[in-house]
Amino acid sequence: MSTSSATGADAPGTPVLSFSPVILPVPGRPVDLQVRVSLPATGTGLPVLLLSHGHGPSNNLSSLNGYAPLANFWAAHGFVVVQPTHLTSRTLTHLVADAPGAPDFWRSRAEDMTHVLDRLDVIERTVPRLAGRIDHAKVAVAGHSLGGFTAALLLGAGITDPDTGDVVHLAEPRIKAGVLLAAPGRGGEVFNGPMAKQWPIIGAVDFSTMTTPALVVAGDKDDSRHFTDMGPDWHADPYALAPGPKTLLTLFGAEHGLGGIAGYDAAETTDENPARVTALAGLVAAYLRGRLTPGDGSWTTACQALATAAAPVGRVESK
Repeated sequence: MSTSSATGADAPGTPVLSFSPVILPVPGRPVDLQVRVSLPATGTGLPVLLLSHGHGPSNNLSSLNGYAPLANFWAAHGFVVVQPTHLTSRTLTHLVADAPGAPDFWRSRAEDMTHVLDRLDVIERTVPRLAGRIDHAKVAVAGHSLGGFTAALLLGAGITDPDTGDVVHLAEPRIKAGVLLAAPGRGGEVFNGPMAKQWPIIGAVDFSTMTTPALVVAGDKDDSRHFTDMGPDWHADPYALAPGPKTLLTLFGAEHGLGGIAGYDAAETTDENPARVTALAGLVAAYLRGRLTPGDGSWTTACQALATAAAPVGRVESK
C-alpha cells in the first residue's frame, strides 16, 4: 500500500513529529548510538529513510541535529527519517579521538545504519506515536558528502581497508534504494588534492559493486579542489562508475551545500538557495517513492515537470 494513497501524508503542511535522542547501546562502540527520528503526525505503512550526515565545520550540523531542511520535508511527505550521530561528529571528538577507527570511522559509520535497522523494534517502542506505522520492507538511505560515502558502502560499494589491504563489503540488503548527495568520487590518479593524503579512505572506494538502485545528486559548481582537480564531474562518479539501475540529478548552480541542505541559515553554505533545497527534497522523495512502491508514478511525474520547466533546477539522466 503506498504511503500517499493510504495516509495522505504527502499533503503540503503535514505536521511533523521529531523525537531525540533515542539511545541505542552498541557493544564495543565507544559511546552509545544516538538517533533522531522524524515522522509525519498521521499515516501508516511508512517507509524508513536513514540519513547519514557529513563532516562539515559546524559542531551540531554533523550530528542528529543537522539536515533539518531535508529531514522535516521528507517526514512531512510520508517518511520516517532516522538520523544517527556518527562517531565522526564534532560533538563527539573529545570522547572518541583515541578510539579505534579514528578519525574517519568509515566502518563504524556504515555499521551505525545496520544497528538502527536491527533495533527498529526498539525505536518503534520508544518514539511516541510510531508503533505499528512502519513498513519494514521499505527502507532507503540518503547521505551528504561523507554521508554519501557511507551510503555508497551500504548500497554495495567495496572499500580497501587501509590497515589490511583487504576489500571490505558492508552492503545492507534491507536497504532497497539510496540517494548520494554530493558524494566523493573515484580514487587513483585524480585523487590528488591537498587533503587526499589526510583522507586516503575517501579514494579507496570501488563503485563497480554498488548494485542497489540509487539517485546520485551532484552540483555543477561543486569543485572539490581539496580532493581532486577533476572538477564537479568527480561527484558524478558514483553514477558513472556503478552499474545500473542508477540515476544522476545534476543541480544547476549548486555547490557542495546543494543550496543549504545541512541546516537552516547555515553560515558555511556558500550557495544558499531555499528554493533549490525544496526542489531537491521533493525530487528525492519522488525518486524513493517510485523505487520503494511498485507502480508509483511520482518519479515519472517529477521528471516530466523538471524537463518542461521554464527554469529547471537541474537535469536528469539514467542508466
